[in-house]
Amino acid sequence: MNDATEKLSIREKLGYSLGDLAANLIFQTLVTFLAFFYTDVYRIPAATAASVIFTVGLLGAFVFTPVMGLVADRTRSRWGKFRPWILWTALPFGLLSLAAFSTPSLGVQGKVAYAFATYTLLMLVYVANNLPYSALSGVLTGSMAERNSLSAYRFVAVMIAQFVIQVLLLPLVLLLGDGDKARGFEHAMALFAAIGTVFFLITFFTTRERIVPAAGQASSVRQDLLDLVRNGPWRVMLLLTILVFVTLALKGGMYVYYFRYYLDRQALAGFIDQVGFNGLVAGLDRLLVGMGLEGFHWPQDPPTSAFSLFSAAGIVFMIVGIGFSKRFADRFGKRDTFGGALLLATLCLLAFWFYPPQAVWAVVATYILHGFFYGITTPLLWAMIADVADYSEWKNRRRATAIIFSAMLCGLKIGLSVGGALVAAILAAYGYDAAATVQAPGVAQGIRLAVSLYSSLPFLAGIALLFLYRIDRPMEIRIEQELEARRACA
Repeated sequence: MNDATEKLSIREKLGYSLGDLAANLIFQTLVTFLAFFYTDVYRIPAATAASVIFTVGLLGAFVFTPVMGLVADRTRSRWGKFRPWILWTALPFGLLSLAAFSTPSLGVQGKVAYAFATYTLLMLVYVANNLPYSALSGVLTGSMAERNSLSAYRFVAVMIAQFVIQVLLLPLVLLLGDGDKARGFEHAMALFAAIGTVFFLITFFTTRERIVPAAGQASSVRQDLLDLVRNGPWRVMLLLTILVFVTLALKGGMYVYYFRYYLDRQALAGFIDQVGFNGLVAGLDRLLVGMGLEGFHWPQDPPTSAFSLFSAAGIVFMIVGIGFSKRFADRFGKRDTFGGALLLATLCLLAFWFYPPQAVWAVVATYILHGFFYGITTPLLWAMIADVADYSEWKNRRRATAIIFSAMLCGLKIGLSVGGALVAAILAAYGYDAAATVQAPGVAQGIRLAVSLYSSLPFLAGIALLFLYRIDRPMEIRIEQELEARRACA
């Protein structure tokens, strides 16, 4: 069997997926809690914290990511192009994650300088780790069916990390810090850093690069960039990545306001009581105290508890959806499966417009459906990007995997930045006042629009873009077969 298309073992798929679990324990914490950590734990002024996060985000998107793409494609080592970066960055990633969530006693300016320095270094190492890691998926095998399977394994690991961070991190912080959030964050990040370092090493030792550029291939930076901009499927995927992550950031950032200011507080309290959540938390607290540990007090307001359940249910059913992804993609092709599942997920978002504030059960049930359909799309986005790298090699007879993935990661960062900014802009446009105990009448309706119609528009635009994406199922098969023949001859 040709190495380039051989079936990957479960051991290699699991080993590869642990790298994404390790990275996302940190990445999800940054996305979800960095602003909270800076303002409420380290006590940096909110406007200054926002400037730090935005500035470093721009550095990551427009400097670190494209440069790393060019460097990774030109790396030569006995371990390959991409695997050595996972090895070299494993320990620095863990140490800088701990440093970024530490709270040394400094003046205001000292705290800002420390935050900027540690976040910048963490972003640099994150890119140096995650970009080669993502590109590695394109060179483990030339089999597109195996890539579908690999992506499914990978994104189950991502969902596990997302569940840990979004549902369990704050209770873990309170538990490990005995109520002190600063100490709790340090201890939690030390735990994640240790786990992550071990998982990255497992990824390095259990994977092998099989797709290598043809002997004697050499291309300039200029040629790589020209190949990129002339690649039609790449242009579609760049715009699609931006649009998808605009929606993810917009709806993800707005849900906390949706639960706090739109849904009825009494209906939320009834919901969490009916599902037995309060009894579960009380029983867990008694168990911890009985083990001699410090008990923790879950936030008592119903919106916080209901939001945690909402997030957990969505993540669980995303994992279920991921389990169906490969089966549909192998039968219908990645493009058509992605577009169909994204359309159904979008219809679920639009349904939020019709629900009154008391319809908590309908909201949660609809989000479960949304999670299932969106889960189908999750691994396919990155598998399609790996196919774009194959398309470039097939068309140009030159392979440059990392630069293609770097552009997609740049699109991811742009989408997250735009979507995050839209959250604040929409709230401001509808008169939201963070200091007010009662919001203006239009705020609730603005929030409802944001999580339904406004969040749906980028998804709908992405679905329309897929009509311009040429790599359907027949072309997937053609590219795979012709590249396999070329590699066999080489």
